[in-house]
Amino acid sequence: MRVVQADEITKVVSELCKKACYVVTDDMRAAFKKAQANESSPLGKDIIGKILQNADLAEKGVAPICQDTGMTVVFVEIGQDVHIEGGYLEDAINAGVADGYVGGYLRKSVVAEPLFERKNTANNTPAVINTRIVPGDKLKIKVAPKGFGSENKSILKMLVPADGIEGVKRVFLEAVKLAGPNACPPMVVGVGIGGTMDKAALLSKLAAVRSVDSRNPDERYAKLEDELLEMARQTGVGPQGMGGDNTAVKVNVEWYPTHIAGLPVAVNINCHAARHADAEI
Repeated sequence: MRVVQADEITKVVSELCKKACYVVTDDMRAAFKKAQANESSPLGKDIIGKILQNADLAEKGVAPICQDTGMTVVFVEIGQDVHIEGGYLEDAINAGVADGYVGGYLRKSVVAEPLFERKNTANNTPAVINTRIVPGDKLKIKVAPKGFGSENKSILKMLVPADGIEGVKRVFLEAVKLAGPNACPPMVVGVGIGGTMDKAALLSKLAAVRSVDSRNPDERYAKLEDELLEMARQTGVGPQGMGGDNTAVKVNVEWYPTHIAGLPVAVNINCHAARHADAEI
């Protein structure tokens, strides 16, 4: 049994919140440079150049990549041989989010109740926390702030098996077209297939923050990723919705077994920032 202190988790989450909002990851930078090189639209090329320039200014100036620093989504993998002392896991995570957003001068965008009062919590808590127990004695944390220009354009459809791969493609294309310029393309798109309604949505969120360098290990789904990316390119939405080839720089697909009568499909849109930062304790 390995002991991890709750205050250590708080410190790590605080730093990850700031890093995710200030720093464009290396894989995304490389994807933008590749997109700029193959973009046929002169305006699109210029826009991608501005995105790269913005990334440099944010990192060097220690400022957010975007003013919408999102609702904080946290993925936690806890080794079954880890014991947390000094506090409750979710409290420690939320304390880290509060510290990171207040101390890092990040915009606080969370309201305490969604329908009636909608009063701002003033520290961007609570986070949306997804926890998974895994083998080992490590604790892995991924912080993925999610802006709602892109989150609002996500889609969930409960298809039937007869809809098949063409049905999945229709749902994907509907989501990309609906997102249009509002999700700040070039986008990273996560697609979750299978499970139940909630599982498909979670899979799509995980896919949306997967590295753009990665491919699904199942070659059939890796091929689908490529096909969906080409479909996004063919929409012509382009960088920032101004026309061009690079509506998306990557489509990631995750899947899970499902019921004989079902084919749930979720599409989670990530803006060009595709923010996430990881740490292991």
